Amino acid sequence: MTVSVLPAAAAALSEPTSLDLATRVQLASVQTPLIETPIPTAYVAAEDAASSPPLLLIHGFDSSLFEFRRLLPLLAPRAWALDLLGFGFSDRTLSPDLSPGAIKLHLHSFWQQHINRPVVLVGASMGGAAAIDFALTYPDAVAGLVLIDAAGFAAGPAMGNLMVPPLDSWATAFLRNPRVRRSISRQAYFDKAFVTADAELCAALHLLCPGWKESLIAFTKSGGYNFLTAKISQIACPTLVVWGEQDKILGTKDARRFEQAIADCELVWVAQCGHVPHLEKPEATAAAIAAFVARLT
Repeated sequence: MTVSVLPAAAAALSEPTSLDLATRVQLASVQTPLIETPIPTAYVAAEDAASSPPLLLIHGFDSSLFEFRRLLPLLAPRAWALDLLGFGFSDRTLSPDLSPGAIKLHLHSFWQQHINRPVVLVGASMGGAAAIDFALTYPDAVAGLVLIDAAGFAAGPAMGNLMVPPLDSWATAFLRNPRVRRSISRQAYFDKAFVTADAELCAALHLLCPGWKESLIAFTKSGGYNFLTAKISQIACPTLVVWGEQDKILGTKDARRFEQAIADCELVWVAQCGHVPHLEKPEATAAAIAAFVARLT
């Protein structure tokens, strides 16, 4: 398979959805207000770019678009996926700013240059917070929100206070450790059988990209999305909240908080599922999203 956009280690991917996604990852040169140089940005394009409304999938913290390898095929042909600025396989080295504000500008620039019509944003975990921030700033660009076990009410990464030398290097070295990452993955799933060698590789490929440690430190020091809580009630677009009933990462209380805070909000629980319904129960997640989109149209 072709892995030129991805690290060479992607050649060891073995599960069909991972292999298929690897062949579809592209790099776009996204011109932004952040710097004069276009930013190489990893994405997967919708199979039918004219389908409406398009879906744009946004991954979580220290992750990549590979997080959607099982969901994306079920949302074809209308679904796009993107690696946020400073994450995944998008360039980490060019922009001096990797804060949520910079991430939002970069995301809007990608949207303008490649989609440029109202989208349904599908954000998982931290990606949900990024989607909320985008929708509040650019409401005309967003037809609807899908929040999958989303951050927003939850506080940002707990290691934020450690991001001063030399603790910053120690914290990221800890997070890079394969045993630590495996433990986090096992906590994210209700069914631990999903923590396969292929799944672990998908979750770690982006660590091999230049600037992983530096960008993680820069984003975490920015404070992340801890400013969103008071703004969530301002969301005006239709919103679907999809939540695993056995989420051990964020728990389940925030699902109800989203439902109560957002005026036009539907909550769908996914049974026997942890923090990642899009990976553990992709069929149920896709069905909920499809029904939501059908109501929008």
